[in-house]
Amino acid sequence: MATTNLSGNPVNLAGTEINVGDKAPIVNVVGQDLSDIEVGKKAQVIVVVPSLDTPVCAAETRKFNEEAAKTDAEVVVVSMDLPFAMGRFCTTEGIENLKVGSDFRNKDFVNSYGVLIADGPLAGVACRAIFITDESGTVIYKEICPEITEEPNYEAALAAIK
Repeated sequence: MATTNLSGNPVNLAGTEINVGDKAPIVNVVGQDLSDIEVGKKAQVIVVVPSLDTPVCAAETRKFNEEAAKTDAEVVVVSMDLPFAMGRFCTTEGIENLKVGSDFRNKDFVNSYGVLIADGPLAGVACRAIFITDESGTVIYKEICPEITEEPNYEAALAAIK
């Protein structure tokens, strides 16, 4: 079972672990307008966050919103936040260059990508991770952030996009 840390304390991750070179699972998450957003099928940057309602997740989403304007890949931020809260966040923060998708219905995404926090205070939400897929849906970059409370390695992720 994969692990990460929350404020220095280990937490287990549930679901099927996928790695670079694997075909990404194709699943739907729910967009802010309640439409389906398909992830894993094409060139995408899939940014996984616990909740947009935290400072680190908000900062990460703003950063990827800026970078999304510079790439042809679709950028999707996935969390367990309700679509309405995601929509409010995007409006308030001026997020226009990426999509936000909620996995609140069935937790298909977090289980298929192995990023569901299984224990600890945040059990039931997603950890902080990034997956980048190419045009054929193959994972070309993966980062499970070693500490949930810290931002990802932007330089490595952005280099993988190009």
